Amino acid sequence: MNAKKHSTTKLFVLDTNVLMHDPTSLFRFEEHDIFVPMMTLEELDNNKKGMSEVARNARQASRTLDGIVGGFEERIDRGIPLEEPSAGLATGRLFMQTEPINSALPATLPTAKADNQIIGVMMHLIDKHPKRSVILVSKDINMRIKARALGLDAQDYYNDKVLEDTDLLYTGTRELTADFWDVNGKDMESWKQEGRTLYRIKGPLCPDLLINEFLWQDGERPFHSIVRERSGRSAVLELLKDYSHQKNNVWGITARNREQNFALNLLMDPEVDFITLLGQAGTGKTLLTLAAGLTQTLESKLYSEIIITRVTVPVGEDIGFLPGTEEEKMTPWMGALEDNLDVLNKPTEDGGEWGRAATRDLIRSRIKVKSLNFMRGRTFINKYLIIDEAQNLTPKQMKTLITRAGPGTKVVCLGNIAQIDTPYLTEGSSGLTYVVDRFKGWSHSGHVTLMRGERSRLADHAAEVL
Repeated sequence: MNAKKHSTTKLFVLDTNVLMHDPTSLFRFEEHDIFVPMMTLEELDNNKKGMSEVARNARQASRTLDGIVGGFEERIDRGIPLEEPSAGLATGRLFMQTEPINSALPATLPTAKADNQIIGVMMHLIDKHPKRSVILVSKDINMRIKARALGLDAQDYYNDKVLEDTDLLYTGTRELTADFWDVNGKDMESWKQEGRTLYRIKGPLCPDLLINEFLWQDGERPFHSIVRERSGRSAVLELLKDYSHQKNNVWGITARNREQNFALNLLMDPEVDFITLLGQAGTGKTLLTLAAGLTQTLESKLYSEIIITRVTVPVGEDIGFLPGTEEEKMTPWMGALEDNLDVLNKPTEDGGEWGRAATRDLIRSRIKVKSLNFMRGRTFINKYLIIDEAQNLTPKQMKTLITRAGPGTKVVCLGNIAQIDTPYLTEGSSGLTYVVDRFKGWSHSGHVTLMRGERSRLADHAAEVL
């Protein structure tokens, strides 16, 4: 019975970077067994010092291992069952390296290097368990390539990935087919409520719709709406406000394309507390968000101030020995904010230069720039919080930030998952991808992927040909 079980379950050899990336990874392998080489423990020890995210995770991984191993010292070589410490998440066993292993590594691999020693341990395990599937798990691409070059099985740690393929990420918009109204509009009701036009439709598409998803159809009578309610095979759609028209401008800004109009409908909706905007450079994410923030802070007084934070790559580390206050230290990273404020602070004909300077001072007094490092323990009440470059945040950092929101606060996350600067983060495991996927369909959140760059003909052409 036991031999049969062993031939079906796999033995995963963990590289250090997996534990440093996700300290709970020990419990993520379900019924399979885990082997932790001595070199992995040695590297954990070398990386435990400091206040960085990596050092914190290394310490947490060590504590988790200590909790598992405690009381099982005499049975380590037979494997420690993980069912109890993982509260039923994992049913496999944890094996530690209890003996020196001198596996014959190819002469080209220097044994002093930690990666190569882990590969040596893996080769030894394959010799020892010829019928078992032994797999190396590592976040290090080069290590996986090396292992495969030696004929060993290696794979990435997938548990942190929200989606395998980011092309499947929720875009927040859905184009309606030509026959949409024939199929879903049979007993359609229509009514007006507080100046808004609502439609109730019934049909086979309704169960697939998500709350706050945008539906659109082009043609001689274009139709742009947002899903407000959904129950079974019926849904309520609301016609959108047209922010591309000058009469509905937001701080002088109008929507230049369909997705920008969708974004402004979310940004100006007091019922939507959490918004994610994805898009390439130049799609207008920051400009639209700031314009909506200024309108709701200075004109409708819905929020008391705008707080902007962005990841200062190097991520989450100290912002260093730049002179000045927290605000002044953040200035080099806030060039994008200044550029957008210049656009929003157009000179008024009657106010002249003095009026413009006064407006600029008023705007700057209502915008606070904060570093991520000092966010723990804070609560923002009635604030308009903008998280810029959010693709560089891990899911854990994203949770830390979003849970700062107190009553009356709106959180807007902006980013481009094709531009990740943080090591160990990929498009699939970025905190931005994580929140887009987890928040979709909640009635107080919305998401739009902006498609078209609106900078200039030069920038558009450069994006195409370069």
